[in-house]
Amino acid sequence: MRLLGGLALAALLGACSNAIVPRPVGAGTPPRLDASLDTPVAVRQPTPSTPIAPMPARALPGTSAATAGLVAGPAIDSLPIDDAAAARALDAFRLSCPTLQRRTDASGLTRGADWKPACDAAAGAGDARGFFTRWFETVQVGEGRAFATGYYEPEIRGSRTRRSGYEVPIYGVPGDLVEADLGLFSDDLKGKKVRGRVADAKFVPYFDRTAIEQGALEGRGLEIAWAADPVELFFLQVQGSGRLRLPDGGVMRIGYAGQNGRAYTGIGALMKERGLLAPGQASMQGIMAALRADPVQGAAIMRENKSWVFFRELTGAGPLGALGLPVTPLGTVAADPAFIPLGAPVFLSMDRADATGLWVAQDTGGAIKGANRFDTFWGAGDDARAIAGGMSARGTSWLLLPRGTLARLGVR
Repeated sequence: MRLLGGLALAALLGACSNAIVPRPVGAGTPPRLDASLDTPVAVRQPTPSTPIAPMPARALPGTSAATAGLVAGPAIDSLPIDDAAAARALDAFRLSCPTLQRRTDASGLTRGADWKPACDAAAGAGDARGFFTRWFETVQVGEGRAFATGYYEPEIRGSRTRRSGYEVPIYGVPGDLVEADLGLFSDDLKGKKVRGRVADAKFVPYFDRTAIEQGALEGRGLEIAWAADPVELFFLQVQGSGRLRLPDGGVMRIGYAGQNGRAYTGIGALMKERGLLAPGQASMQGIMAALRADPVQGAAIMRENKSWVFFRELTGAGPLGALGLPVTPLGTVAADPAFIPLGAPVFLSMDRADATGLWVAQDTGGAIKGANRFDTFWGAGDDARAIAGGMSARGTSWLLLPRGTLARLGVR
C-alpha cells in the first residue's frame, strides 16, 4: 500500500488515526508560515445527485467477490459517463494494464489473459467512452450499495534537516522492523502477516506510537526530514503520501514505506463518542481545529492510536498507489482487492455529483474493506483538500470486467 487510501479521511473519522505528537525537543521559534499552507480550507459543499438504484440482490457473507454474490449490471452505454471522466479512466487503465495481466486477482473473478484484448485496444484507443462501451460489461458485487470517501496529497511545511521550528521527526523504515509471514508456519494462517522486532531472542511487537514519540528511534539516523506542525504531519500520515514545502520554497515528496504493525485506532470516533466534536465538526478540518484547540487533550487522544507510519522520499512520477504506479487525480479509487481486481474500472453512481463517474481501482487501504467500499483520489492543492476533507457519498457501484467474463462465471 503506497498511498493509503484506506487510511483516508472517513477512516480517520471512524476507525483510524495516525497522529504525530512529538516528544518535546526544545523551545524552537516557530517558522515563518507560508500563507498558502496556513489559510483554513473549508469543506467543499457537494452538489446533490440521485444515484441509480442497484439491481435486486441478496447479500451473501462472502470474503471475496466470487463468493459475495454477483449480478449482471446495466449496459455501459446507459451510464452517465462524461468524456472527461472517461479520458482520465482510460489513461489510468492503460497504466494498470501490464500489472493487470500478470497479477493474481484476489477477487477470484478474472485471469490475466482476460484483460489482454482490452489492454491491447487501450493502447491505441481515441474515443474513451466508446472504448469502455466496446470492451467491457458491468457486474454488481453483492447488494451494490456503495460508500465512498476521499483522499488527497497534502502539502505541509518541512525541512530536510532539523532546525528551529522544524522539530517533528519523519522517520524512514527501521532496519529492525521485521515482517513475518505466518502462513509459512501454519496453513491455517495463510495470508496473515505480523510485524515486530527481535529482542532477547524473542519476536515481540514493534515500538508503538508512545515509545517512538518518547525517543525509541532517536540516534539511529532514521530521520529523512523534519516537520513543522505535528497536526499537519498527522494528516499526512493518514493520507500516506504528501509534499513537504521546504524553507527555501522547494518541495520534497514523501510516500508510505512501512508501518509498525500496531493496531490502527480512529481518533475521530473517539472524539465523537466523548463529545469533543461540535455538530458539523466531524470532517478533517473540524478534527484539526479540535486538536489544536486543546493540544494537551489532543495529544493524549492521538496517543491512543498505537500505529506509526514510516516514509521514504519519492522521486519521479507520483504519488504511487498499491500497484506501484502513479495514481490519477479524479481517476483513481482505493478499493478492497478481495472484491475489486486492482487495475479494473469501476462506475460509481452516488448522491454527490463530484463522486459520480468512472474510476480505476489502483490503490488499497487498511480501512477500505469489503464490497462496494471506495476511497476517491483528488490530487493536491486547496480544491483537493476541500473536497476530500468532507467526502462522504453513498450510492451504487458497478465493476467493469472484460466482455465474456460474466458468461464464464455463469453470471446473468
